[in-house]
Amino acid sequence: MEPFLIWLEHTAFSVWVRESPSVVFGFPGLLILHAIGMGFLAGIHTSISLRILGVAPGIPLNAMRSFFPLLWFGLAINVFSGVSLLIGYPTKALTNPLFYLKLALIAAALWTLRWTQRHVIGHVTWPAAAGRVAGLSIFFWFSAIFAGRWLAYTYVKLMSGE
Repeated sequence: MEPFLIWLEHTAFSVWVRESPSVVFGFPGLLILHAIGMGFLAGIHTSISLRILGVAPGIPLNAMRSFFPLLWFGLAINVFSGVSLLIGYPTKALTNPLFYLKLALIAAALWTLRWTQRHVIGHVTWPAAAGRVAGLSIFFWFSAIFAGRWLAYTYVKLMSGE
């Protein structure tokens, strides 16, 4: 894996992500973009989950369907920015087990999102599991965000060859 990491770290895009002097572009801008995408994706999904759990009962859950395009746009932003950040520091992420936990938590959260979209949104009656799935979705997003933030403090190697 080390040769692949060395090659990836030396690509023009990886060097640009790490060394761009721009605050808007490069690493800082990608982090900002990642946070915005996370707000759309995790924030909207958490709002939907809280509604399922009984918060704001006056708001019809079906009305939240209109937020799904923005939620999926947030996912697209996070895929782009996340992969870009990974390319900037592949060794830092790919050698840290916490990174894989973060990906598993995101996958689980996205599964709960699709389940909710298929079985709850637009239905008059909800499956008995709706509340449990909503609670799990909040847990998965909180945990994924925590794991992602914690990656900055738990890496062993920042770059290959160090």
